[in-house]
Amino acid sequence: MESYTNTQNKLETLPKDVLLTDNFKKNTGSYAVLESLMNENVEYIFGYPGGAIMPIYDALFDYSHAIEHILVRHEQGATHAAEGYARTTGKTGVVFATSGPGATNLVTGLADAFMDSVPMVCIVGQVPSVLLGTDAFQESNVMSLTKSVTKWNYQIVDANEIPEIIAKAFHVAKTGKPGPVVIEITKDAQVAERTQNFYYPRFKELKNTVFTSKFDSFKLELQKAAALLNQAKQPLLIVGNGVGISKAEAEVLELVEKQNIPTACTLHGLSNFLSNHPLFTGMVGMHGNYAPNKLTNESDVILAIGMRFDDRVTGNINTYAKQAKIIHIEIDPSEVNKVVEAEVVLLGDAKKVVQELLPLLINKSNPKWLEQFKKLDEEESLYVRNEAVMAKQDGLTMSYVIHQLSAKTKGTAVIVADVGQHQMMAARYYQFNHPNSYYTSGGLGTMGFALPAAMGAKLGQPKREVIAIIGDGCFQMTIQELATIFQYHVAVKIIVLNNHYLGMVRQWQSMFFDKRYSFVEMTNPDFSKVAQSFGIKGENISETEELDDALERMLNAEESYLLNIHVKREEYVFPMITAGSSVSDIRLF
Repeated sequence: MESYTNTQNKLETLPKDVLLTDNFKKNTGSYAVLESLMNENVEYIFGYPGGAIMPIYDALFDYSHAIEHILVRHEQGATHAAEGYARTTGKTGVVFATSGPGATNLVTGLADAFMDSVPMVCIVGQVPSVLLGTDAFQESNVMSLTKSVTKWNYQIVDANEIPEIIAKAFHVAKTGKPGPVVIEITKDAQVAERTQNFYYPRFKELKNTVFTSKFDSFKLELQKAAALLNQAKQPLLIVGNGVGISKAEAEVLELVEKQNIPTACTLHGLSNFLSNHPLFTGMVGMHGNYAPNKLTNESDVILAIGMRFDDRVTGNINTYAKQAKIIHIEIDPSEVNKVVEAEVVLLGDAKKVVQELLPLLINKSNPKWLEQFKKLDEEESLYVRNEAVMAKQDGLTMSYVIHQLSAKTKGTAVIVADVGQHQMMAARYYQFNHPNSYYTSGGLGTMGFALPAAMGAKLGQPKREVIAIIGDGCFQMTIQELATIFQYHVAVKIIVLNNHYLGMVRQWQSMFFDKRYSFVEMTNPDFSKVAQSFGIKGENISETEELDDALERMLNAEESYLLNIHVKREEYVFPMITAGSSVSDIRLF
């Protein structure tokens, strides 16, 4: 990811905007923080107060009618909630935390947002500047701790810096490939009287990073890409997270239909190309669909848009798509040729790049090539995707639960999945028929992501149905956020797929470690009663015939609702590309 230190020479301050509200009672650092957030039109702050950030929280009291603060139960929950909010709205999530352990509790969420390109600004308190480096109470070196998991971080010791630094923080978080930023403010800078009048700057990029190339002029690269696609006999298009970030769904759809290209999605790309489209072939990657994985190594041209060729997508990189010429549309120069060598690189915003590419493409059809996808898809359905097969398993299965949920919601809900077998089941069996509908922790694979992220997603999109799909292991990592959901009346629906195992680890131990189930079995509480103790309605489901009515009750509930669904204990996620294998060696069972 391009760091701020590499982009700051591209930034230019525009005329300074002055927007002071009636809440601006004192020209202190703390009030400058809140006034800056007002200038950024911040709706929600996810946070947890403490000693080193108390002056900012005192100022927040005067802004509480304009900015809603969500008091989470753990700082990690704040970061994931901010991620969920950012991903549903396209805005920047905002987090407050105190120094020391408050700040260190943010690191997992920062790393998650950094790897999954989610814009976030975290404002943390710090001990007074005279105590820096003395191991004072609740002091930690936040700048060093967060440097590798942020686009930019900065420590403020002068209250006069606050508006400009916060303005830069929001600009950096959203510009180019999005990501998290940390601003640390010492306690004395929070309480100090500023010697300057308040102003809030705006920034723009000096250098146009859209439509540039490391190899040649953009137009020449564009022509090369068009020629490859126009001549391709067996093309494949892979939709990544960048398509959703740039809101390029319509442009990608036009390209796909113009050239009749079979299209697959990465895990993060799901819902950026809708599942009900006839040219959608499924998901690529370790637990993706049979056809697009198998035929990756038979494609002659691969158009990759806004994806980074993660190892879970490529499998054994030494055998990945060696026969194909790859066209890579990517906004982050550091991702180019990092994993695979591209024949053509189109560096820039996906939406704008595809808009420029479209006029150069001819209308095509690929009937023989598309028929190969159809045959392999039918083969997969016989083994793992047939509704009758799922329903007749020995016990209620995760796959059947997701299939029925998809049918009842018509594929239009926002699905926020945690990490593990249930994550892959949600990705594979939910039919995403509405854009911007699937969120999960992809790069870092953070257990505990879904509950707070779903809360943030629902606050960002209150009119959409938001459903968290969580395993019993993941649920207990951030279960305390049920209290936050109850306190703020966030109508998140929660499905716990409870198999009393760390399911994905158990699957690997079963397949590759001779069924030596080493410390993966879990004795769980009654999650429905736990939910009820938090003031949230909950119920237990264990039989297939109970499922439909329970889903109806959950979906019809006006408030949050939890289903603790006891599923088959030893279910497997297939297809699967085993570690070190080629994508063409994908297994159906």
